[in-house]
Amino acid sequence: MSKPDHAIVSPKHDVFQAIADPTRRSLLQLLVDQELSVTVISGHFPISRTAVSKHLRILAEAGLVRERKVGRETRYQLVSEPLVELKSWLSFYERHWENKLAILKHYVESDNQDQVDNSPSIRPKQEY
Repeated sequence: MSKPDHAIVSPKHDVFQAIADPTRRSLLQLLVDQELSVTVISGHFPISRTAVSKHLRILAEAGLVRERKVGRETRYQLVSEPLVELKSWLSFYERHWENKLAILKHYVESDNQDQVDNSPSIRPKQEY
């Protein structure tokens, strides 16, 4: 039984797995404004061209980069749309942590104020 042509093929790697590696995050930053060949990209990293290609393949499988053949060269370009899912997920936690930090700030500031208000007054010694 074959799959229908309109079946959605899920990516081999999801966005979260793809960006988990710091080298892949650096690759994405490098590709933000420009399309680059694997040779040019490899020059920015202290790893082999083969290792860079493997990282690029994972990013491509997650839909984060697009490959384009230009003659004998393969060029890579950032595809930012999958990052929307990541941004949405992170924004939930950002709101959560902003709320927690605001509560902590209020607690710390009110605790400090209570300590100032409840501390004994420091008075100079009176001489008789």
